[in-house]
Amino acid sequence: MTFIPVRDVTASRVRVTPGETALTADSCDDVAGILKGLADPIRLLLFSHIAAHPNPVCVCDIPDAGVSQPTVSHHLRKLRDTGLVDCERRGTWVYYWATPLGAACVPFLSQLAGDR
Repeated sequence: MTFIPVRDVTASRVRVTPGETALTADSCDDVAGILKGLADPIRLLLFSHIAAHPNPVCVCDIPDAGVSQPTVSHHLRKLRDTGLVDCERRGTWVYYWATPLGAACVPFLSQLAGDR
C-alpha cells in the first residue's frame, strides 16, 4: 500500500500586515528591477559585502568573487544602476556604499538567507 503525503492545512499562515495593499503595476516594475539586480550570485555577494560595512568600501578591499576584474566592474555597475549602491572616485580608487534603498533591503535578504 502506498501512502500519499497530505499537506497540513491547519498550520498558521503568514499574512501581510492589515492595511497593506497590493502593488501597483509601476511598483511591480520597480521592485522587479531591484530583484533582478540582486538575482545574480556574484552581485548578491558584492552587495552583501558592501552593505555590511558602515563606511564606504574601497573596491580594492572587496573580497575575491571568483571572477575577473572586468566582470566585477560590470556587476558593480548593475548594482549602481538599480540604485542599491553608490560610489565615488578618490584618486585611483573607487569607494562603494549601500544607498538607503540598499540598506532597506538588507533585513529582507537576511531573512531569505535564514539569518534570523
